Amino acid sequence: MSVLALRGAITIESDQPHHIGAAVTRILATLYERNSLQHDDVVSILFSATKDIRSAPPAAAARVFGLVDVPLLCTQEMDVEGSLPLCIRLMLHIETSTNRSDLRHVFLAGATVLRPELAEPGDEQLAADS
Repeated sequence: MSVLALRGAITIESDQPHHIGAAVTRILATLYERNSLQHDDVVSILFSATKDIRSAPPAAAARVFGLVDVPLLCTQEMDVEGSLPLCIRLMLHIETSTNRSDLRHVFLAGATVLRPELAEPGDEQLAADS
């Protein structure tokens, strides 16, 4: 078993707690599904959010998702001119026997522009509750 990291990002429609919750749920569910993750595989998650997201921390939505015993940390993304607004990014550390090259990183909604080569059909859609 190795500790590896999965990357992901998603955008939200506006800075409202229910948009943040829907987005975090969607990205976590998609990462779990595409990588066949189980709860005990998750070591920790680092979330970052752009400066225009202030109404709720993404980690709170991860707790609602069920990650109550996983170390979570939120930070503000660097404020780079021209960067993608209303964006939540994450780095999810997992214990796995999967090869690094077989990991499936997830970029959803407007964040598909960050890594278009990783997008799958439907990834560009906003979360259902957005």
